[in-house]
Amino acid sequence: MTSAPHSSLSYSASPDTRSSAKISREAISASAVAAICVVMLFGSRFISPSLGSWGQVETVLVLGSFLVVLSFGQGLVVLTGGLDLSLPALVTLGGVLSAGLIGDHNAAEFYMLPIVLLACGAVGLLSGLGVVFLKVPPFIMTMAVSIIVASSALGVTGGSPRGASPDVLSALMKNHVLGIRWSIAFLVLFVVVGWLIQSRTIFGRYMYAVGTNVEAARIAGVPVNLVRILPYVISASCAGFVGMMLVGYSNGATLRMGDDYLLPSIAAVVIGGSSILGGRGTFLGTVSGAILLTTLGTIISAIGLSFGLRSIIEGLIILVALLLLRDEIFERLRAIRKR
Repeated sequence: MTSAPHSSLSYSASPDTRSSAKISREAISASAVAAICVVMLFGSRFISPSLGSWGQVETVLVLGSFLVVLSFGQGLVVLTGGLDLSLPALVTLGGVLSAGLIGDHNAAEFYMLPIVLLACGAVGLLSGLGVVFLKVPPFIMTMAVSIIVASSALGVTGGSPRGASPDVLSALMKNHVLGIRWSIAFLVLFVVVGWLIQSRTIFGRYMYAVGTNVEAARIAGVPVNLVRILPYVISASCAGFVGMMLVGYSNGATLRMGDDYLLPSIAAVVIGGSSILGGRGTFLGTVSGAILLTTLGTIISAIGLSFGLRSIIEGLIILVALLLLRDEIFERLRAIRKR
């Protein structure tokens, strides 16, 4: 008779006992990865005087905005113990729909853009329902959804998506306000909102609880099924919006526009300190990981290295970052601080 209440009480207290450690890990992880970005940017000036300038910083932030938005959704899915492999197809879906349906730049674009996001969110809902109620592993379910969406886009467009960028998307990615690109201002706003959602809301706490222990969360009264499904919906909507951003940036859509973002979206989440098994991670860490990967990519591209060598260097730096951000390192830093 007393076992269930005791479990509930002990579970509800556990987030409080881990809160200071989580905050410390968030600060250390985000700061460490940000410091690596700064060192890479300024160190690149020794390679070429054109590197490390404000122009390059602006380029990194604009290009990084795609990965930050995408990694936010991926991070929520990973936080609850899942994995979303459908992101490339949903990026393409968002891009193809926004260019094809709203490419004539008429006033209806403001009404159609949310419809495109809802369409992408509906695909994410399908993935979440399959994972939760059909018990299909997230890896298999999202991969199957990705194949279906990509094949449908290929069939509908005939291999050649039509349409141009809607005015509102072009303005978001190319216009300036007070000397700052709108896309950078949007990135800052998105980071603040994403951090608040993941770290300062009841829904965010529920996701941590589900990722840590599903059964304990269920006993504590957490709506487990809803909390496991919604991250897939948010992730799909974020991917669709990234497709829109890419359309505004490049003034068109392609069927392979999302292919280069799947592995970086996972790497950004893991480099930022999240556990691939769920229950641990922060959005600020994910943002740092996304900016790190984008910084690395722009520097390597500016140097003009071959694709194979670029991949090797990127893999080595990701591995080093993961080794430096292991739990053992954080435990030692906390022990030193306590002394």
